[in-house]
Amino acid sequence: MTLRLGGRSLPIVGTARMYVCGITPYDTTHVGHAALFVWTDLVARVLRHAGLHVQVCRNITDVDDDMLEQARVQGVNWRSLATRQTYRFEEDMRLLGVAPPEFEPQSHNYVDEVITLAAALLESKAAYERDGGVYFRGADVPGRVGVSRHRALAIAQEQHGRLDESLRDEPLDVPVWQPSLEHEPAWPSPWGEGRPGWHAECAAMTLATLGASVDVHGGGADLAFPHHAYEAAMAEAATGVAPFARSWLHVGTVRIGGEKMAKSTGNLVFVHDVLESYPPQALRLLILDRTWYEPWDYREEDLDAAAARHDAIRAAAGRKTTDDVARDAALAALHDDLDVPRALAIAEEAGGAALHAVAGIIGLL
Repeated sequence: MTLRLGGRSLPIVGTARMYVCGITPYDTTHVGHAALFVWTDLVARVLRHAGLHVQVCRNITDVDDDMLEQARVQGVNWRSLATRQTYRFEEDMRLLGVAPPEFEPQSHNYVDEVITLAAALLESKAAYERDGGVYFRGADVPGRVGVSRHRALAIAQEQHGRLDESLRDEPLDVPVWQPSLEHEPAWPSPWGEGRPGWHAECAAMTLATLGASVDVHGGGADLAFPHHAYEAAMAEAATGVAPFARSWLHVGTVRIGGEKMAKSTGNLVFVHDVLESYPPQALRLLILDRTWYEPWDYREEDLDAAAARHDAIRAAAGRKTTDDVARDAALAALHDDLDVPRALAIAEEAGGAALHAVAGIIGLL
């Protein structure tokens, strides 16, 4: 079976392996999160409909700077906070019709795998040890994904505030293993007590669950650099297998009034709030009826329109008509870079069995 993704053909034989960057569980799911997980759910649905066995790994990053800081600010145990918010996230996913992944690794359970990754990177000279930490050599990582050094340094300045510059050979090096601060959890390692670095966590969890390479790697567009670039570079340096990901699904950012929906800006629209007033299928339709990689603005009036359209789709899909040509054309659109707008337009015009089949795959019925 061949799927076109990002304008490139992605032939898959047998089993399709997909890794999805999951949540950092210190808050419940907002629409920006939901967009990623609904799109990756669609990829899995399309592949399964084509007869492939699909393995999805969606991680939970519960050992993370922001996660640990939020637990400290709230005065709660970080594991308790993570457990509570993970439960809420999984309930949101269930309501949205997002299938549970085959693997859902939590960072705290994969510390040994990060230690193994760090040792492999040290052995290959892709990393070095210093003062209880292991640092990945990252000078060439921005160039791998077309990011200028100037831009990469600006991002590094934002994200490495807690690290002493003197510990790294150069500013673009990142921790694979790092000493823990006083209020943070710590695990023993050959280099002293500490905890994993963020990029290394995803690299280790992917390698441990799906192997040295994946067919599709999903994440928000904001994760393309530095997170995914470093994750891929670490995995390839450790295993010698390239590419780490055959294709990337960097889902477009969800905004409000042109500003990214994010915890840092506080402009969040939570899934559980939306679903108090609208059916889950309306939110799925709002998310999917567009090009997957383009940013878009969330507006409640668009959700009203999506809910009305969903009602019309349900009615039209119940008609006793069959149009195999329209059905095949609509399915071909889904295989061609997940073109949901074209697939729905073809199927809605035909109605009946064609629309029922396509809407079922998309998750609207």
